[in-house]
Amino acid sequence: MNASSDPSRTPVIIAALRTPIGRVNGSLAHVEPASLAAVLIESIIADTGMDGGEIDDVVLGNAANSAGNLARLAALEAHLPVSIPGVTVDRQCGSGLEAIVLAARQIQAGAGRFYIAGGTESASRAHIRLRPPLVRGEELRPVKRARMAPDFIGDPDMGVAAENVATACGISRERQDQFALESHRRAVSAEAAGRFTREVVPVTTPSGPVATDECPRANASAETLARLKPVFVRGGTVTAGNACPINDGAAMVLVTSLAEARRLEISFALEFIDAATAGVDPNLLGLGPVPAMARLRTRNPGLDIADIDFIEFNEAFASQVLGSLDRLAIMPERVNLDGGAIALGHPYGASGAILVVRLFSQMLATSESQGLAMMGVGGGMGIVAHFRGRRLDQER
Repeated sequence: MNASSDPSRTPVIIAALRTPIGRVNGSLAHVEPASLAAVLIESIIADTGMDGGEIDDVVLGNAANSAGNLARLAALEAHLPVSIPGVTVDRQCGSGLEAIVLAARQIQAGAGRFYIAGGTESASRAHIRLRPPLVRGEELRPVKRARMAPDFIGDPDMGVAAENVATACGISRERQDQFALESHRRAVSAEAAGRFTREVVPVTTPSGPVATDECPRANASAETLARLKPVFVRGGTVTAGNACPINDGAAMVLVTSLAEARRLEISFALEFIDAATAGVDPNLLGLGPVPAMARLRTRNPGLDIADIDFIEFNEAFASQVLGSLDRLAIMPERVNLDGGAIALGHPYGASGAILVVRLFSQMLATSESQGLAMMGVGGGMGIVAHFRGRRLDQER
């Protein structure tokens, strides 16, 4: 389903920001996830000069912290009027991207005019879950993570699933390490060149302001990566070096219609074209973007990967990125031009929104371009979203 030709129902993103990404128990450990999102909501309102009362809803993705409605909490912490509601979305690590897609669908439906959408996550502040006793006398036991598939299908831990993908797709340890090394090189280069400056909003913490990503390693090398031992499966290929770290962070965007963007005299907008989500065997959950892309192409027969200028693919594990890219016939060097989650970090529920923020920043510097945000999702799903950059100042 292509975007409507009606400007009042053509969704566009006119602001896109993120926090720095901190390591678990690191630079952002003492900031609650709702507070991370609130910082960005306040910045978006200030940067655009909007009246917060014009926001129709706040749509916020989260995977590990949502014991309550984080979106509503974040809206109130950001001093939005109490009349502004909020809804929290959980599609695991696809939550932030799903929140943006849902906001875009609201614009397409004509349900509202302005939506703040994105994701937030704090692995450092995640709640400890206890499993109630199943039989009398059994003690409470901590639960490492929520179940995402029934046992008769298989519900492997993420790292085990990444090993499954490496085996099924024939992804060698050497390819995984090389991909991880390139992610760090690109992220370090982008940081040095100031390519993250526009999109990152500093966060105040008890230890002082945090303004830069914590995880990219300038000293990463093929030799150090090669020395790391497999983490999840004895004799496997997935290590701490070719997998993402565990992180804290948030990313938010402002979604409105093309008509409103023109009225506000916005110079650049990221137009939402379409998105698709699909399921895959949970034992090979990292391959979710493959059926999602097939579904997106079915609805959009003219979509050609060769025409896409920027591809942001969430790097939970090098094996699953490479396995998916091989099946989609996408060369790895085309993906994540400024590094990905292996270097920058993967704050679960925020990561999909971070992909969109990255696309906004990269496409802002081009006159006309197309972008894809792609990610595999826990439980065996994939989500892909298609965007187009528009220079509205050149269209007037």
